[in-house]
Amino acid sequence: MKTTILAAAALAAGASFANAQQLAPSPTLDAIKARGNIECGVHLGLPGFSFANDKGEWTGLDVDYCKALAAAVLGDATKVKFTPTSVQQRWPILQSGQVDLLARNSTITFSRNATLGLNFQGINFYEGQTFIVRKKANVKTAADLDGASVCVAAGSTEEKNAADWFRERNLKVTITNFQKNDDAITAYDTGRCDAYTAGVGALAGQRVKLKVPDDHVILTQPISNDPQGPVTRWGDERWQLIVRWVLNGTIAAEALGVTSANVDEMKANSKNTEVRRLLGVEGGFGAMMGLPDDWMYKVIKQVGNYGESFERTVGMGSTLKLERGQNQLWTKGGLLFTPPFQ
Repeated sequence: MKTTILAAAALAAGASFANAQQLAPSPTLDAIKARGNIECGVHLGLPGFSFANDKGEWTGLDVDYCKALAAAVLGDATKVKFTPTSVQQRWPILQSGQVDLLARNSTITFSRNATLGLNFQGINFYEGQTFIVRKKANVKTAADLDGASVCVAAGSTEEKNAADWFRERNLKVTITNFQKNDDAITAYDTGRCDAYTAGVGALAGQRVKLKVPDDHVILTQPISNDPQGPVTRWGDERWQLIVRWVLNGTIAAEALGVTSANVDEMKANSKNTEVRRLLGVEGGFGAMMGLPDDWMYKVIKQVGNYGESFERTVGMGSTLKLERGQNQLWTKGGLLFTPPFQ
């Protein structure tokens, strides 16, 4: 009797799953397949994260994620259209449907999640806000900026964080905001402000744009914890599932030792069940989302795992030379982890 009940339950679960598949179409996924590319909202231009060269070729950690998504959904990492967005434009552009997602250094916050009709689909960069100052100013900590002027992008998390941090410590600063990050960093570079504030990763990217980068130093003391990740609109759960698990897949690939160099060998010979599921050898995980079962194989083959992307865009293989720090795998002392592929 127990066997019969379990079998019936399994059949019911299978039927429920099939019904869920039928009842959960993805307008976003359908539109992407029809047009043949993913519309990805990115930063206006932040080296290491999303930056276009003179030929219009985009590179960066966030850009790599968009390419990974294109590889998973369309089988081709090049099938992405990048839409540069300012701090003020990013939410309306996503809400209006002009882009399929944002992959742009945007901090995950409660109020954004609760009030903007948006969902954050995981963390691809653990950021922490600090300041860049001139070496000659001899500023060692954020508290040394008492009485100083600080440039910041208007409407950003950094603007509020800075105001809160100095007010809570009874320190006086003049915060001057600008509509664009580039305007804020230019104002700092020309001497209109004593400091410029942003996340440490963003500061590393902005620092290379300064007239004399070596004249400036990034303070090591963070004043906030600002996890960032890809953003989608509310609704269209299947699309959210894809966006979330492509990110998870790149992290899992690094944890499992799967790289762009060995992915073919791993797919053919690995006995690790999770690796086999990840690469589409077994499990049918792609079909559960309406994708080919080798969706993550294509991602890793064409773009690489998270660690590969980090190193070439913002890590030691890049001009930014950022340490992995919190963005290291949790097994190596960082915060980066993913739920299992089970």
